[in-house]
Amino acid sequence: MKKLSLSELNRISLEEFKASEKIPLVVVLDDIRSQNNIGSIFRTADAFRISEICLCGITATPPHREIHKTALGAEDSVTWRYFETSGECLQNLKQRNYQILAVEQAEESISLPDFDPSFEQPLAIVLGNEVNGVSDEAMDQVDACIEIPQYGTKHSLNVSIAAGIVIWDIFEKYAKR
Repeated sequence: MKKLSLSELNRISLEEFKASEKIPLVVVLDDIRSQNNIGSIFRTADAFRISEICLCGITATPPHREIHKTALGAEDSVTWRYFETSGECLQNLKQRNYQILAVEQAEESISLPDFDPSFEQPLAIVLGNEVNGVSDEAMDQVDACIEIPQYGTKHSLNVSIAAGIVIWDIFEKYAKR
């Protein structure tokens, strides 16, 4: 088996990406402390053409060497905004009619395989701090929680891995609508 060369990948240009249709999904990063995680989420957001990333609180913003190390330029293609607090961000999204979902283990959370978005309104997913999860401030404003089922001993995933799983799942469901 032969790997594809870069020219065979049919990559689009930055300009084509910016002009392309995006899935109606915003990713909210609530106090993410690792720039490597932030960069990885940018790269996943680019791969699946999400609408925007909102960076909140202590979450670092581009340009940043450590973000670039894992984003590999996706911080230039994906639209992003910074908010002082996740509360401010979520209020902004609510005003724009977003359904807001925390990716969190919580009472009455919806298992990701059972999550069936209608896409009648755009979606926002909130991903929380690597140690403390989604902040109480954000949890007070979400419409629901979605949870990735886990069957091992840890019941915890790296935030960039969790982001990739949820973004992929929503992308697949959006593509099949």
